[in-house]
Amino acid sequence: MALKEEFERQGNWLFRYRGVLPIIILFIGAYLYLQTEIYPETFILEGTLYEIYYEVACLIISLLGLSIRIYTVGYTPENTSGRNTAKGQVAETLNTSGVYSVVRHPLYLGNFLMWLGVCLLTGNLWFIIAFCLLYWVYYERIMFAEEQFLSRKFGTVYSEWADKTPAFLPDFGLFIKPSLSFSWKKVLKKEKNGLLALFLIFCAFDLSGEWVEHQKAYNYVLIIACLISIISYCVLKYLKKKTGVLNEAGR
Repeated sequence: MALKEEFERQGNWLFRYRGVLPIIILFIGAYLYLQTEIYPETFILEGTLYEIYYEVACLIISLLGLSIRIYTVGYTPENTSGRNTAKGQVAETLNTSGVYSVVRHPLYLGNFLMWLGVCLLTGNLWFIIAFCLLYWVYYERIMFAEEQFLSRKFGTVYSEWADKTPAFLPDFGLFIKPSLSFSWKKVLKKEKNGLLALFLIFCAFDLSGEWVEHQKAYNYVLIIACLISIISYCVLKYLKKKTGVLNEAGR
């Protein structure tokens, strides 16, 4: 099998099991985070006045990733920016405006920053480097498979857009105003899981760290944010399943 075909096959397989990578990262990251709490000498900022600022910075990086996802999803039409169907990849139109005018894979960039914030929270340099390398290898093949599909479907239109638009690192000088208006309904329907997961993870890390150290200096702002995200998730889940409030034609 040619390398080109092998990369595409691997990319389609990896996308099907893309939920496994976050679980692996989460378990390893949680273990290393607790190790840092137990052995504070392994992380230079542990136990210092700057530790809280570092944790806030980690959360901001993850929230930046979520914000990129929210911006991307909010401006995309129906049946694009996703392959979650039994038939495989879906793309009725090619997104080339808005965030897609500055980077070809904004959702994967958002995912990277969301999980980078979690990895940074461990304070383990080697784990952070390993995550970056693993993410690169993992998603490089997924992006390759996706681009092969888009190239076959949209031909020269795709090639001309891909030639000038970076794959992963945005070039903001290329920005073109989105062709659609922003849809909060689509965002609330699609990104509620990410918001819940983000605050659950950061809150769980903070609580477990305090328990391991036998302390009670809990981050109550983080706990409140986590509770709000849980309530919001439940409400949005109900609205999605039982009503049509979040439905929007073409989105």
